[in-house]
This record gives sequence, structure tokens and C-alpha cells, in this order.
Amino acid sequence: MRSIASLPFSSVWVGDFEFTAPPGESPRPICLVAHEVRTGRRIRLFGDALTGRCDPPYPTDETALFVTYYGSAEAGCHLALGWPPSARHLDLFAEYRCVTNGADLTCGSRGLLGALTTFGLPAIDVAEKEAMRQLAMRGGPYNCREESDLLDYCESDVVGTGKLFEAMLPQIDLPRALLRGRYQNAAARMERTGVPIDVEMQRRLLAQWDSLKLALVQNMDRDYGVFEGTTFKADRWERFLVEHDIPWPRLPTGRLALDDDTFRQMARAYPAVAPMRELRHALSDLRLNALEVGADGRNRALLSGFGALSSRNTPSNTRFIFGPSVWLRCLIKALPGRAVAYIDWCQQEFGIAAALSGDAAMMDAYASGDPYLTFGKQAGRIPPNGTKRTHAVERELFKTAALAVQYGQEADSLAARLGIPRVAAADLLRLHRATYRRFWEWVDGAVDYAMLHGSLHTTLGWKVQRGSNPNPRSFRNFLMQGNGAEMLRLACCLATEKGVPVCAPVHDALLIEARVDEIDDAVAATQAAMAKASSVILSGFELRSDVKVFAYPERYADDRGVRMWNEVQRLLR
Repeated sequence: MRSIASLPFSSVWVGDFEFTAPPGESPRPICLVAHEVRTGRRIRLFGDALTGRCDPPYPTDETALFVTYYGSAEAGCHLALGWPPSARHLDLFAEYRCVTNGADLTCGSRGLLGALTTFGLPAIDVAEKEAMRQLAMRGGPYNCREESDLLDYCESDVVGTGKLFEAMLPQIDLPRALLRGRYQNAAARMERTGVPIDVEMQRRLLAQWDSLKLALVQNMDRDYGVFEGTTFKADRWERFLVEHDIPWPRLPTGRLALDDDTFRQMARAYPAVAPMRELRHALSDLRLNALEVGADGRNRALLSGFGALSSRNTPSNTRFIFGPSVWLRCLIKALPGRAVAYIDWCQQEFGIAAALSGDAAMMDAYASGDPYLTFGKQAGRIPPNGTKRTHAVERELFKTAALAVQYGQEADSLAARLGIPRVAAADLLRLHRATYRRFWEWVDGAVDYAMLHGSLHTTLGWKVQRGSNPNPRSFRNFLMQGNGAEMLRLACCLATEKGVPVCAPVHDALLIEARVDEIDDAVAATQAAMAKASSVILSGFELRSDVKVFAYPERYADDRGVRMWNEVQRLLR
């Protein structure tokens, strides 16, 4: 059994910062407590004794291990102080999530107190912790008593983290755990860089949003006739669907399913639905004043790595620019002389499924550059000389079917999504099984393994537990989603470590920024990092990436939100 004494490091430090971070701003460290677990050496620094240092009080090279809980915060404090991040960073939050992911826990909290409780270790009172957190977030000045209280509170977290480290150490896969800690360093760099926002336009939208909402409904509803004032009427929407021959999923009660997920899925199959989805989303969920923008005009929000079952980031949908309606992303705009670039993997999950399953036909489809058109050709439903232009309808059918398979959808839901009879949807799924037999053997085997052995893991060891109420469909999709998350994290590490200013990770993409005369080099470095990350995760199989560059005075644009943005701009004028 591994012990702290046996770890291959000259020193092992457990550290914690208290800091304040106003919305949209980088953290401002207040105090630091760190313990060296072998020697018992303790460090307590407050105020100028901390901020006046040009170097950390502990080693940060590869000979030393730095242990944290939710380590992107500590890495962010290092950056704020001008200190290098720890080369060997072990974040117990990520490891706690890994070993308990999907399991039934008596304590639902993912914070340090929840982890300590899960392992039967003592922890401070929740109310006391919240009071100290609020004191730290308030910022200074602090009196002597408050300084002492904050240092003591900080030290209690260090002591708790140290005990948790000792309890968890036997089940930590150290090499892979250090990769997860490495990502927390990258996350801190990205959170510090932030996303450039057109602040002037944001203020105009904020000032006029209430009147804009009514005008948007009046203008965009002319083609639909489904609103009464600003209230969406289900019976009118049902009439619109019948008139335009659009099949729509229903609830067990027989009523239309009107949740945003249903609207999002149907918008992919029926372009006429997309503007209504954006409008409903804007009316119900958009809170412009919640978007966190700092004094320098940059959106910064906690990326919340490892938050999802797949280990993907889970930033706030209201504070992070990529969370609200897609049309609002047009607020992203580089400053004069600069540019942003959006670089995303081409058909990432299809490529992951092809490579990990070892399905030669599926890998050939990905290598063709258009896997969905090639799928139709391989299935014998599109002629060999067919193109995206000549067989657009057929290609869309095969694309939707391929994506549905990756998400575990069955014939009924696929039929509803495509607006075709169930028998036709079942035929598409049959063609997928017949064309990609090796893939189906692999993914069915993964589900069987998870149900039999109680867990499933990615290439780099991220686990999901079966739990007491398992859903086989979630296991079917986990290997694509989970390995996609691993790939994104590794790409973020490689790119930020090369010095690329990465503004944000976005599911299967990176948003970067550079001077206009340097953006091409930054794009090339990022694409190289993404290609290498895919090769590592997929054992040599590289995924392609696409690039969109937006140089000042252009603003970032997502095709799905352009109509809505243009309508908003017209109303503002």
C-alpha cells in the first residue's frame, strides 16, 4: 500500500489560499497556509507578507508535490502573485470526483466538507465555514482578530486536506492524477485570460432589454403567431406545427414537450424551429446582468472542471459567455489590433468512437472528411459519386442517425427528431449496425462491462460508477463524452504551456486570442496541441480541426444565433 513516505518527491506540501474575487475579476490573494506533511513545517502568510514575495515559500519544481482541494483556485493565486504554478500538482477535488463519480453518496456536497464526511474524517461546521468564506470575499482591511480568524480557518482547510490526502492516497492513480492537476493549472491560466467582451454593446442591451423583449416578440412572432404579449401559448404552437407538418415529441400526458432540450434537438432537424427556440430561451433564461465582466472588459467565470459525469467543465450558464443563448456570443469582440479564433475538432465524437472501437469502416468514414456522407455511401443509400450538394437530404438523415447512436437514442426518438415514420428510423439504425459492426460490438461490450463490474473508465482513468439505479444509455455515451473531455483537457494543457492565450474551452473547441499579426501562429500552435491531444487519447489516431478567425472590428458569430442578433441590432437602431 502506497504511503506518503514512499512518494517519489523530496517534499510534499498541502496548501490553501483565502482570496477575494469580485465578479469578472481575477483572484486577489489574502492569505496562505501551507504544511509540509513529512517534516511538519508550517507556513502562515497574511497581507503584505504574502503579496510582497516574488517567489513562493515552497518549491514548485518537479521534485516537490503540491496538494490542494479545488486546485484551480490555488493555481490562480499563484498567477496573481507572479509565482510559477506547481509542476507536480495533485488536486484532491478531481480525485474525489473520480472515485465517487456516479456513486450513491450520503453526503451530496462536492466541497471539502463533503469529501471529509465521505471518508469519515472530522470537519468544521458548515455555518462557520460559510461565515469565514464571506469574510474573505468581503476583502480588506481586516483587524487583528479577523486576520487571525482567516489564518486559522485557512489552516483548518489545510489540515483537513492533509488528512483527506492520507485517506485517499491508496486509491489514487498518481500519474493520471497529476495530469488532472496539470489541467487545473491550465484552467487557472484560461480563467485569468478571460474572454474579450464588447462592453459598450452589453451596456446598451442591459439598458434597453425590457423594451427589446416585447419588440422582439412582436417582430419575430409574425411568422409564427404563437405569443400573447410575451407569453408563449402551447395551443398556438401546436397549430403552427400541424400547419408546417413538423412532428413533435409529447409527454406521457399527451401534451407537447416544451422543455428547452426538446426545442434544441428539434431545431437541429427543422430550421424553422431555431428562431423560436432562441426567442424562448432569451425570454425565459437570459439574465444579462449575471454575465461576469471585469473592469478590463473580459468575461471571467469559474470553469468548474470535472463537474459533469463525463468530467467535462460545468461553468455557470449565466455567468459564462458560452452559457446563455448563442446569439449573445456576438458580444465577444477583440480589441483594436487583436483577433480571436474559435478552433474546434471536426466530428470529434464520431472520430473518438471510430478510433477506440477499432472499426475500420468507421475510421475510413472519418478520414474521408465527411463521415456522414460516407456513411450513406457505405450503407448503399448514397451513390459513390454523391456529394453534400447533390444528396443533402440523405446526408442529413445519416448524420442525425450517427449522432443519435452516439447518444443512445432509439427508433422512436430518432423518428420524432427526423419527422419520419418509426419504421424508417429503425431502418437507419439497422444500417448503422450493419455498416459499423465492430463499433457496436465495442459499445455493447462497454455497457455490459459497466453493468457487470460496476464502473467504466476513459483512456486516462476517469471513472463513472454504476450506482444503485444505473442507466445503460449513459454508459453507452460515456466513452465518447469522457474521452472527449480528456482530449480537451490535454489540449488546454499543451496550448497554455506553449504560451497560447486561451480564453476559454468550449465542449470540443478552444477560443484563443492574439495580436492580428500573431493570430496565425497562435492558431497553428493550438491546432498542433489539439492534434497531439487526440493522438495521445486515441493511440495515434489524429482528429482534424476547423478554424474561424474574427479580427477587429469583426465580432464572434455563431451561425445559429446570427438572425436573432441581427434582429436585436435592428431594434436597437
